[in-house]
Amino acid sequence: MTPAEYVLDLCARIASHTDVPGTITRTFLSPATRAVHNLLSDEMQALGMTVRTDSAGNLRGVYPAATSGAATLLTGSHIDTVPDAGPYDGPLGVAIPIALIRSLDGRRLPFAIEIIAFSEEEGVRFALPFIGSRALLGDLTPADLARTDADVITIAQAIRNFGLNSDNLTDALLTPHTFAFIETHIEQGPVLESLLLPLGIVTTIIGQSRLGLTFHGQANHAGTTPMPFRHDALAAAAHWIAAVEAYPQTISDPSLLATVGSINALPGTANVIPGSVTVSLDVRHPSDESRQGAVRALVQQAEYIAKSRNLTLTTEDRGGQPSVPMNGSLRAALTTAASPYKPNAMPSGAGHDAMILAPHIPTAMLFLRTPSGLSHHPNESVSAADIDAALTTCLRFLDSLQPPPHAIIS
Repeated sequence: MTPAEYVLDLCARIASHTDVPGTITRTFLSPATRAVHNLLSDEMQALGMTVRTDSAGNLRGVYPAATSGAATLLTGSHIDTVPDAGPYDGPLGVAIPIALIRSLDGRRLPFAIEIIAFSEEEGVRFALPFIGSRALLGDLTPADLARTDADVITIAQAIRNFGLNSDNLTDALLTPHTFAFIETHIEQGPVLESLLLPLGIVTTIIGQSRLGLTFHGQANHAGTTPMPFRHDALAAAAHWIAAVEAYPQTISDPSLLATVGSINALPGTANVIPGSVTVSLDVRHPSDESRQGAVRALVQQAEYIAKSRNLTLTTEDRGGQPSVPMNGSLRAALTTAASPYKPNAMPSGAGHDAMILAPHIPTAMLFLRTPSGLSHHPNESVSAADIDAALTTCLRFLDSLQPPPHAIIS
Protein backbone atom coordinates (compact mmCIF):
# COMPACT_ATOMS: atom_id res chain seq x y z
CA MET A 1 0.00 0.00 0.00
CA THR A 2 1.49 3.35 -1.03
CA PRO A 3 1.49 6.23 1.48
CA ALA A 4 -1.34 7.96 -0.41
CA GLU A 5 -3.35 4.73 -0.51
CA TYR A 6 -2.79 4.37 3.23
CA VAL A 7 -4.16 7.90 3.83
CA LEU A 8 -7.25 7.22 1.71
CA ASP A 9 -7.81 3.88 3.44
CA LEU A 10 -7.42 5.38 6.91
CA CYS A 11 -9.87 8.17 6.08
CA ALA A 12 -12.35 5.56 4.82
CA ARG A 13 -12.00 3.57 8.04
CA ILE A 14 -12.54 6.71 10.11
CA ALA A 15 -15.62 7.54 8.02
CA SER A 16 -17.11 4.12 8.76
CA HIS A 17 -17.65 5.18 12.38
CA THR A 18 -20.75 7.36 12.49
CA ASP A 19 -23.51 8.41 14.87
CA VAL A 20 -26.11 8.16 12.08
CA PRO A 21 -26.05 5.01 9.92
CA GLY A 22 -25.96 5.73 6.21
CA THR A 23 -24.19 9.06 6.68
CA ILE A 24 -20.88 10.37 7.99
CA THR A 25 -21.98 12.17 11.15
CA ARG A 26 -19.76 12.32 14.22
CA THR A 27 -20.21 14.76 17.08
CA PHE A 28 -18.28 15.67 20.20
CA LEU A 29 -17.42 12.60 22.32
CA SER A 30 -20.11 10.40 20.81
CA PRO A 31 -19.78 6.59 20.63
CA ALA A 32 -18.47 7.01 17.07
CA THR A 33 -15.73 9.27 18.43
CA ARG A 34 -14.62 6.53 20.82
CA ALA A 35 -14.44 4.07 17.93
CA VAL A 36 -12.26 6.49 15.97
CA HIS A 37 -10.04 6.96 19.03
CA ASN A 38 -9.54 3.20 19.22
CA LEU A 39 -8.70 3.03 15.53
CA LEU A 40 -6.21 5.91 15.59
CA SER A 41 -4.65 4.75 18.86
CA ASP A 42 -3.89 1.37 17.31
CA GLU A 43 -2.35 3.03 14.24
CA MET A 44 -0.15 5.37 16.27
CA GLN A 45 0.92 2.82 18.87
CA ALA A 46 2.01 0.50 16.07
CA LEU A 47 4.44 3.25 15.03
CA GLY A 48 5.99 3.48 18.50
CA MET A 49 4.02 6.54 19.54
CA THR A 50 2.78 7.24 23.06
CA VAL A 51 -0.96 7.89 22.94
CA ARG A 52 -3.36 9.50 25.40
CA THR A 53 -6.73 11.22 25.50
CA ASP A 54 -6.74 14.56 27.33
CA SER A 55 -9.63 15.79 29.46
CA ALA A 56 -11.20 17.71 26.56
CA GLY A 57 -11.38 14.52 24.53
CA ASN A 58 -8.49 15.30 22.20
CA LEU A 59 -6.58 12.18 21.13
CA ARG A 60 -2.83 12.89 21.20
CA GLY A 61 0.05 10.73 20.01
CA VAL A 62 3.73 11.65 20.43
CA TYR A 63 6.55 10.43 18.21
CA PRO A 64 9.74 11.02 20.20
CA ALA A 65 12.68 13.15 19.08
CA ALA A 66 16.22 11.95 18.47
CA THR A 67 17.20 13.33 21.88
CA SER A 68 15.27 13.75 25.10
CA GLY A 69 14.09 17.19 26.12
CA ALA A 70 13.72 18.43 22.53
CA ALA A 71 10.95 20.80 21.46
CA THR A 72 7.69 19.53 19.96
CA LEU A 73 5.99 20.16 16.63
CA LEU A 74 2.20 19.88 16.91
CA THR A 75 0.18 18.77 13.89
CA GLY A 76 -3.32 17.45 13.30
CA SER A 77 -6.93 18.44 12.74
CA HIS A 78 -10.42 17.57 13.97
CA ILE A 79 -12.34 14.29 13.78
CA ASP A 80 -15.87 15.61 14.38
CA THR A 81 -18.07 16.39 11.38
CA VAL A 82 -21.09 18.32 10.24
CA PRO A 83 -24.23 16.21 9.69
CA ASP A 84 -24.03 14.04 6.54
CA ALA A 85 -20.44 15.05 5.92
CA GLY A 86 -17.69 13.92 3.59
CA PRO A 87 -14.74 11.79 4.73
CA TYR A 88 -11.87 14.29 4.46
CA ASP A 89 -12.74 17.59 6.16
CA GLY A 90 -10.72 17.18 9.36
CA PRO A 91 -9.71 13.50 9.31
CA LEU A 92 -7.37 14.05 6.34
CA GLY A 93 -5.33 16.35 8.59
CA VAL A 94 -4.88 13.48 11.06
CA ALA A 95 -4.29 10.72 8.51
CA ILE A 96 -1.52 12.60 6.66
CA PRO A 97 0.64 13.10 9.80
CA ILE A 98 0.26 9.42 10.70
CA ALA A 99 1.35 8.53 7.15
CA LEU A 100 4.35 10.86 7.59
CA ILE A 101 5.41 8.99 10.73
CA ARG A 102 5.08 5.72 8.77
CA SER A 103 7.30 7.19 6.05
CA LEU A 104 9.99 8.10 8.59
CA ASP A 105 10.30 4.35 9.21
CA GLY A 106 11.76 4.84 12.69
CA ARG A 107 13.98 7.79 11.81
CA ARG A 108 14.04 10.37 14.60
CA LEU A 109 14.09 14.12 14.04
CA PRO A 110 15.58 16.95 16.14
CA PHE A 111 12.11 17.52 17.57
CA ALA A 112 9.20 15.42 18.76
CA ILE A 113 6.01 15.28 16.69
CA GLU A 114 2.68 15.36 18.49
CA ILE A 115 -0.32 14.38 16.38
CA ILE A 116 -3.62 15.67 17.72
CA ALA A 117 -7.10 14.61 16.70
CA PHE A 118 -9.18 17.50 18.01
CA SER A 119 -12.39 16.31 19.64
CA GLU A 120 -14.53 19.17 18.32
CA GLU A 121 -14.26 21.93 15.74
CA GLU A 122 -17.57 22.13 13.88
CA GLY A 123 -19.81 23.29 16.74
CA VAL A 124 -22.62 20.87 15.89
CA ARG A 125 -23.53 19.24 19.19
CA PHE A 126 -23.30 22.26 21.52
CA ALA A 127 -23.39 25.18 19.04
CA LEU A 128 -19.90 25.99 20.31
CA PRO A 129 -17.03 25.41 17.88
CA PHE A 130 -13.35 24.73 18.63
CA ILE A 131 -13.86 23.00 21.98
CA GLY A 132 -10.81 20.84 21.35
CA SER A 133 -8.34 23.53 20.32
CA ARG A 134 -9.59 26.07 22.85
CA ALA A 135 -8.86 23.54 25.59
CA LEU A 136 -5.17 23.59 24.60
CA LEU A 137 -5.08 27.26 25.58
CA GLY A 138 -7.07 26.91 28.80
CA ASP A 139 -9.81 28.93 27.14
CA LEU A 140 -12.90 26.91 28.10
CA THR A 141 -14.91 28.80 30.71
CA PRO A 142 -17.36 27.43 33.29
CA ALA A 143 -20.14 28.94 31.16
CA ASP A 144 -18.85 26.98 28.17
CA LEU A 145 -18.79 23.74 30.13
CA ALA A 146 -22.38 24.38 31.25
CA ARG A 147 -23.71 24.63 27.67
CA THR A 148 -26.23 21.92 26.82
CA ASP A 149 -27.01 19.86 23.74
CA ALA A 150 -30.45 18.83 22.43
CA ASP A 151 -30.68 16.21 25.20
CA VAL A 152 -29.84 18.79 27.89
CA ILE A 153 -26.44 17.19 28.50
CA THR A 154 -23.76 19.73 29.36
CA ILE A 155 -20.29 19.75 27.87
CA ALA A 156 -18.96 18.86 31.32
CA GLN A 157 -21.34 15.89 31.52
CA ALA A 158 -20.36 14.75 28.02
CA ILE A 159 -16.72 14.78 29.09
CA ARG A 160 -17.52 12.77 32.22
CA ASN A 161 -19.68 10.34 30.24
CA PHE A 162 -16.64 9.70 28.04
CA GLY A 163 -14.70 8.69 31.15
CA LEU A 164 -12.69 11.92 31.43
CA ASN A 165 -12.26 14.51 34.18
CA SER A 166 -14.14 17.73 33.40
CA ASP A 167 -13.08 19.31 36.71
CA ASN A 168 -9.44 19.61 35.71
CA LEU A 169 -8.66 20.36 32.07
CA THR A 170 -5.02 21.27 32.65
CA ASP A 171 -3.83 18.06 31.01
CA ALA A 172 -5.28 19.41 27.76
CA LEU A 173 -2.92 22.41 27.71
CA LEU A 174 -0.31 22.68 24.99
CA THR A 175 2.65 20.39 25.56
CA PRO A 176 5.55 22.41 27.08
CA HIS A 177 8.11 23.59 24.53
CA THR A 178 5.73 23.20 21.60
CA PHE A 179 7.30 25.44 18.96
CA ALA A 180 4.86 25.31 16.03
CA PHE A 181 1.57 23.93 14.72
CA ILE A 182 0.85 22.85 11.16
CA GLU A 183 -2.55 21.76 9.88
CA THR A 184 -3.18 20.04 6.55
CA HIS A 185 -6.68 20.36 5.17
CA ILE A 186 -8.69 20.17 1.99
CA GLU A 187 -9.30 23.63 0.55
CA GLN A 188 -13.12 23.22 0.68
CA GLY A 189 -13.41 25.50 -2.33
CA PRO A 190 -12.77 25.67 -6.10
CA VAL A 191 -9.73 27.95 -6.32
CA LEU A 192 -6.92 25.37 -6.54
CA GLU A 193 -8.88 23.30 -9.03
CA SER A 194 -9.49 26.37 -11.19
CA LEU A 195 -5.73 27.05 -11.16
CA LEU A 196 -4.89 23.39 -11.92
CA LEU A 197 -2.72 23.29 -8.79
CA PRO A 198 -2.59 20.54 -6.14
CA LEU A 199 -1.52 22.61 -3.11
CA GLY A 200 -2.10 25.96 -1.46
CA ILE A 201 -0.26 27.77 1.32
CA VAL A 202 -2.66 29.64 3.59
CA THR A 203 -1.73 33.28 4.16
CA THR A 204 -4.58 34.28 6.45
CA ILE A 205 -7.74 32.78 7.88
CA ILE A 206 -10.11 35.54 6.97
CA GLY A 207 -12.15 37.49 9.48
CA GLN A 208 -15.89 37.11 9.74
CA SER A 209 -18.79 39.29 10.86
CA ARG A 210 -22.22 37.78 11.59
CA LEU A 211 -25.32 39.91 12.02
CA GLY A 212 -29.08 39.61 12.11
CA LEU A 213 -31.17 42.36 10.50
CA THR A 214 -34.92 42.71 11.01
CA PHE A 215 -37.11 44.73 8.68
CA HIS A 216 -40.23 45.88 10.56
CA GLY A 217 -43.26 46.63 8.42
CA GLN A 218 -46.98 46.01 8.84
CA ALA A 219 -48.74 42.69 8.43
CA ASN A 220 -52.01 43.06 6.56
CA HIS A 221 -54.50 41.20 4.37
CA ALA A 222 -52.99 40.19 1.02
CA GLY A 223 -56.32 40.51 -0.78
CA THR A 224 -57.60 43.81 0.53
CA THR A 225 -54.48 45.99 0.83
CA PRO A 226 -53.64 47.86 -2.42
CA MET A 227 -49.98 47.81 -3.44
CA PRO A 228 -49.30 51.52 -2.71
CA PHE A 229 -50.59 51.11 0.86
CA ARG A 230 -48.36 48.19 1.81
CA HIS A 231 -45.42 48.09 4.22
CA ASP A 232 -44.05 44.74 3.04
CA ALA A 233 -41.05 43.68 5.11
CA LEU A 234 -40.21 40.76 2.83
CA ALA A 235 -40.12 42.92 -0.30
CA ALA A 236 -37.69 45.25 1.49
CA ALA A 237 -35.55 42.33 2.60
CA ALA A 238 -35.50 40.94 -0.94
CA HIS A 239 -34.40 44.34 -2.29
CA TRP A 240 -31.57 44.40 0.22
CA ILE A 241 -30.52 40.77 -0.37
CA ALA A 242 -29.98 41.58 -4.05
CA ALA A 243 -27.88 44.59 -2.97
CA VAL A 244 -25.75 42.34 -0.72
CA GLU A 245 -25.02 40.00 -3.60
CA ALA A 246 -24.08 42.88 -5.89
CA TYR A 247 -21.96 44.84 -3.40
CA PRO A 248 -18.59 43.01 -3.81
CA GLN A 249 -18.81 43.53 -7.58
CA THR A 250 -19.88 47.14 -7.10
CA ILE A 251 -16.70 47.96 -5.21
CA SER A 252 -14.57 45.59 -7.33
CA ASP A 253 -13.24 43.59 -4.39
CA PRO A 254 -13.06 39.86 -5.24
CA SER A 255 -11.78 39.09 -1.73
CA LEU A 256 -15.04 40.26 -0.13
CA LEU A 257 -17.64 37.58 0.55
CA ALA A 258 -21.14 38.63 1.63
CA THR A 259 -23.91 36.11 2.20
CA VAL A 260 -27.52 36.12 3.35
CA GLY A 261 -28.07 32.54 4.45
CA SER A 262 -31.39 32.56 6.29
CA ILE A 263 -34.75 34.35 6.16
CA ASN A 264 -37.54 34.23 8.73
CA ALA A 265 -40.72 35.97 7.52
CA LEU A 266 -43.63 36.53 9.92
CA PRO A 267 -46.43 35.70 10.18
CA GLY A 268 -45.38 33.34 7.38
CA THR A 269 -48.79 32.84 5.81
CA ALA A 270 -49.54 32.93 2.08
CA ASN A 271 -52.43 35.39 2.35
CA VAL A 272 -50.78 37.85 4.76
CA ILE A 273 -48.31 40.60 3.83
CA PRO A 274 -45.14 39.91 5.84
CA GLY A 275 -44.90 42.33 8.73
CA SER A 276 -41.49 41.35 10.07
CA VAL A 277 -38.55 39.68 8.35
CA THR A 278 -35.26 38.72 9.97
CA VAL A 279 -32.31 37.86 7.74
CA SER A 280 -28.75 36.82 8.49
CA LEU A 281 -25.64 38.51 7.16
CA ASP A 282 -22.22 36.84 6.92
CA VAL A 283 -19.33 39.05 5.73
CA ARG A 284 -15.75 37.78 5.30
CA HIS A 285 -12.53 39.42 4.14
CA PRO A 286 -8.78 38.95 4.78
CA SER A 287 -8.58 42.59 5.93
CA ASP A 288 -10.48 43.44 9.11
CA GLU A 289 -10.71 47.09 8.04
CA SER A 290 -12.25 46.18 4.68
CA ARG A 291 -14.65 43.69 6.30
CA GLN A 292 -15.86 46.21 8.88
CA GLY A 293 -16.25 48.86 6.18
CA ALA A 294 -18.37 46.48 4.13
CA VAL A 295 -20.59 45.70 7.11
CA ARG A 296 -21.17 49.40 7.73
CA ALA A 297 -22.02 50.00 4.08
CA LEU A 298 -24.44 47.06 3.89
CA VAL A 299 -26.22 48.07 7.09
CA GLN A 300 -26.54 51.62 5.74
CA GLN A 301 -28.08 50.22 2.55
CA ALA A 302 -30.57 48.25 4.64
CA GLU A 303 -31.46 51.38 6.59
CA TYR A 304 -31.97 53.33 3.36
CA ILE A 305 -34.18 50.61 1.85
CA ALA A 306 -36.25 50.36 5.02
CA LYS A 307 -36.72 54.13 5.24
CA SER A 308 -37.66 54.42 1.55
CA ARG A 309 -40.48 51.91 2.14
CA ASN A 310 -41.64 53.45 5.45
CA LEU A 311 -40.26 50.53 7.45
CA THR A 312 -37.87 50.45 10.38
CA LEU A 313 -34.75 48.35 10.83
CA THR A 314 -33.04 46.79 13.84
CA THR A 315 -29.71 44.98 13.82
CA GLU A 316 -28.20 42.32 16.07
CA ASP A 317 -24.51 41.51 16.38
CA ARG A 318 -24.21 37.72 16.24
CA GLY A 319 -20.47 37.60 16.74
CA GLY A 320 -17.53 36.88 14.50
CA GLN A 321 -13.78 36.87 14.63
CA PRO A 322 -10.86 38.91 13.34
CA SER A 323 -8.59 37.87 10.51
CA VAL A 324 -5.81 35.54 11.69
CA PRO A 325 -2.53 35.59 9.71
CA MET A 326 -0.35 32.52 9.50
CA ASN A 327 3.30 32.68 10.61
CA GLY A 328 5.56 34.15 7.93
CA SER A 329 8.58 31.94 8.59
CA LEU A 330 6.56 28.73 8.56
CA ARG A 331 4.74 29.86 5.42
CA ALA A 332 8.07 30.47 3.71
CA ALA A 333 9.36 27.04 4.75
CA LEU A 334 6.19 25.35 3.49
CA THR A 335 6.35 27.29 0.23
CA THR A 336 9.94 26.17 -0.35
CA ALA A 337 9.08 22.58 0.49
CA ALA A 338 6.15 22.67 -1.95
CA SER A 339 8.03 24.52 -4.71
CA PRO A 340 7.93 21.62 -7.23
CA TYR A 341 4.14 21.90 -7.16
CA LYS A 342 3.99 25.71 -7.58
CA PRO A 343 1.73 26.20 -4.54
CA ASN A 344 -0.81 28.99 -4.53
CA ALA A 345 -0.65 31.53 -1.68
CA MET A 346 -4.26 32.04 -0.62
CA PRO A 347 -6.51 32.99 2.27
CA SER A 348 -8.83 30.51 3.94
CA GLY A 349 -12.46 31.52 3.88
CA ALA A 350 -13.40 28.89 6.46
CA GLY A 351 -12.46 28.72 10.11
CA HIS A 352 -10.01 26.07 11.35
CA ASP A 353 -8.35 25.00 14.59
CA ALA A 354 -5.27 26.77 13.24
CA MET A 355 -6.97 30.12 13.78
CA ILE A 356 -7.38 29.36 17.48
CA LEU A 357 -3.73 28.43 17.97
CA ALA A 358 -2.10 30.99 15.65
CA PRO A 359 -2.30 33.97 18.07
CA HIS A 360 -0.38 31.90 20.64
CA ILE A 361 2.05 29.72 18.69
CA PRO A 362 3.61 29.92 15.20
CA THR A 363 1.11 28.26 12.88
CA ALA A 364 0.85 27.30 9.22
CA MET A 365 -1.73 25.58 7.00
CA LEU A 366 -1.32 23.49 3.86
CA PHE A 367 -4.34 23.13 1.57
CA LEU A 368 -5.02 20.24 -0.79
CA ARG A 369 -7.13 20.73 -3.91
CA THR A 370 -10.83 19.86 -3.46
CA PRO A 371 -12.27 18.33 -6.65
CA SER A 372 -15.38 20.26 -7.76
CA GLY A 373 -14.86 22.52 -4.74
CA LEU A 374 -17.28 20.29 -2.86
CA SER A 375 -17.05 20.02 0.94
CA HIS A 376 -19.40 19.45 3.89
CA HIS A 377 -21.05 17.00 1.50
CA PRO A 378 -20.99 13.19 1.16
CA ASN A 379 -19.30 13.51 -2.26
CA GLU A 380 -16.33 15.42 -0.87
CA SER A 381 -13.14 13.96 -2.37
CA VAL A 382 -9.37 14.30 -2.74
CA SER A 383 -6.96 12.67 -5.20
CA ALA A 384 -4.14 10.27 -4.42
CA ALA A 385 -1.79 12.41 -6.54
CA ASP A 386 -2.53 15.48 -4.42
CA ILE A 387 -2.02 13.48 -1.23
CA ASP A 388 1.35 12.37 -2.62
CA ALA A 389 2.22 16.03 -3.25
CA ALA A 390 1.22 16.95 0.30
CA LEU A 391 3.21 14.07 1.83
CA THR A 392 6.32 14.97 -0.17
CA THR A 393 5.94 18.60 0.81
CA CYS A 394 5.48 17.79 4.49
CA LEU A 395 8.49 15.48 4.57
CA ARG A 396 10.64 18.20 2.99
CA PHE A 397 9.19 20.67 5.48
CA LEU A 398 10.02 18.43 8.44
CA ASP A 399 13.60 18.00 7.26
CA SER A 400 14.00 21.77 6.92
CA LEU A 401 12.77 22.66 10.41
CA GLN A 402 15.22 23.85 13.03
CA PRO A 403 13.33 24.14 16.33
CA PRO A 404 14.41 26.64 18.95
CA PRO A 405 16.02 25.11 22.04
CA HIS A 406 13.08 26.28 24.15
CA ALA A 407 9.71 27.12 22.70
CA ILE A 408 7.68 29.88 24.31
CA ILE A 409 3.89 29.67 24.38
CA SER A 410 2.19 33.03 24.86
